[in-house]
Amino acid sequence: MDIFDILTMIGGLCLFLFGMTIMGDALERAAGSSLRTILSKLTSGKLLGFLTGLGVTSIIQSSSATTVMVVGFVNSGLMELRQAINVIMGANVGTTVTAWILSLGSIDGDSLFVQLLKPTSFTPILALIGVVYYMFLKDTKKKDIGMILLGFATLMFGMDTMSDAVSGLKDVPQFQQLFLMFQNPVLGMLAGAVLTGIIQSSSASVGILQALSMTGQVTYGAAIPIIMGQNIGTCVTALLSSVGTNKGARRAALVHLSFNVIGTAIWLTVFALVQAILQPAILNEAIAPASIAVAHSAFNILCTVLLLPNSGLLEKLAYKLIPEDKKEEEVVELDEHLLTIPSVALEQCRTLTSQMAKSAVAAYQGSVATLSDFNTETVQAVQKYENETDHYEDILGSFLVKLSALQISESDSNEAAMLLKAIGDFERIGDHALNLVEAAEELNEKGLKLSNTAKHELSVLVAAVDEIIELSFRAFRENDLQTAYQVEPLEQVIDDLKEKLRVHHILRLQQGSCSIETGFVWSDLLTALERIGDHCSNIAGCVVDTYHNDRNTHEALRSARVENENFGEQYKDYAKKYSLK
Repeated sequence: MDIFDILTMIGGLCLFLFGMTIMGDALERAAGSSLRTILSKLTSGKLLGFLTGLGVTSIIQSSSATTVMVVGFVNSGLMELRQAINVIMGANVGTTVTAWILSLGSIDGDSLFVQLLKPTSFTPILALIGVVYYMFLKDTKKKDIGMILLGFATLMFGMDTMSDAVSGLKDVPQFQQLFLMFQNPVLGMLAGAVLTGIIQSSSASVGILQALSMTGQVTYGAAIPIIMGQNIGTCVTALLSSVGTNKGARRAALVHLSFNVIGTAIWLTVFALVQAILQPAILNEAIAPASIAVAHSAFNILCTVLLLPNSGLLEKLAYKLIPEDKKEEEVVELDEHLLTIPSVALEQCRTLTSQMAKSAVAAYQGSVATLSDFNTETVQAVQKYENETDHYEDILGSFLVKLSALQISESDSNEAAMLLKAIGDFERIGDHALNLVEAAEELNEKGLKLSNTAKHELSVLVAAVDEIIELSFRAFRENDLQTAYQVEPLEQVIDDLKEKLRVHHILRLQQGSCSIETGFVWSDLLTALERIGDHCSNIAGCVVDTYHNDRNTHEALRSARVENENFGEQYKDYAKKYSLK
């Protein structure tokens, strides 16, 4: 093996890693909707969680990406540690699919059917189709399909190049001695862990091992410990992703490490005992790429069979090593590692926005309660909910801006823009809820009283605002266009009510039945309630925006009037329902 073989091997390795990266990224984008569906069905059940991790990793071809995603979910408060454990175990098995695909390169035979199965026979065709899809088609999804095909062709070409370049190593005595040394189980395990830790991909390190095995110098006894070590090395990615996260996320990364370390320790001990006592002859035989795929799958399945029933113990171990601090209140955050899978990151943004909406509703309901029964506990609760909406706006706003800058589909881009607008309206509803509390506080501190007529009028306006909040939040939560159309006529009724209440207040001032000081508070109440209605209208407009793929909220609100054939009728019904008579 000369210097040119070494350069060829390095080039093949680079093509292999590059092809695997671009194929994985394209798979993540193309499988966005599938990932959402799978994750939306995630429960705390062990089997379903395991199958979720298995399915997601099989789709995106990366256990590291799945584990980083899970760490991000736990960090964002969207997944419990118990769920994460089962998904992580499934991811370890799902990642073995790559080794089976790569083993196709070692197929040997003279028949036409066998020759057609070899990647060198069909990857040029896949590459040609990929180039056509990527360069000449405008549809984003088809471009992603093109990138998947190009990535696969590139990694298989890199694999083939590596295999050819290292073929000369079979005549190098030092290479033979190296793999004789790796027959020591501990040294082999460490070698696999270090290599995988450096390139942060067990699939890639298995591929490299498969390429080296084509020299005929890699034995079963050397390969199996290396495969075991690769599972430990792949934990590096998750551990790095947990830096700076909350305790839940760090526990998830620790569970990933514990699962692989415990599984490797147990089965490596079994392997060492079998090697020392029974000394099976097969351990000295050369291993084939397909056999490496078998060993990789078998090891991960055995680890899962051993530890899945005892996942509760892994959870207890994580809590033991990273104990809960009762004084520390975990703050909901969005982990930026989720950006590696934009479609999933967007789904988590929508989930957190729904939680933000709940906080805004709770703030409003608490503020209305203070108008009739002012107490410190309710005021503190409203302030807490309003602070939550502020925090949600901060984390979601910055995260969505970063997400929008990525290469995402047009529909995802429109949804990200819609969420950016919606979080501003939810935050403003929380602010106006606080304004209502301040008005109630002023009434309470100064001993001011609203007249019975004013109380009745205020109750009518509050009832209308209650309904518009319920309608707009339901439209947003369920992405329901018809419910969104019902918001605009009610918002118009609220605007009319506000003006009527202003006029009635002026008449009461003229009649001396209301004080000027109370009138200032009354004006603040009307303004806060009317603006809450405006923001609800904007939220409904966001739903209409998404439906029409139009980011102009004002146009959406106008179209809500034009397209809603029942607008006039609905307006009349709301006007009658919230009549002051």
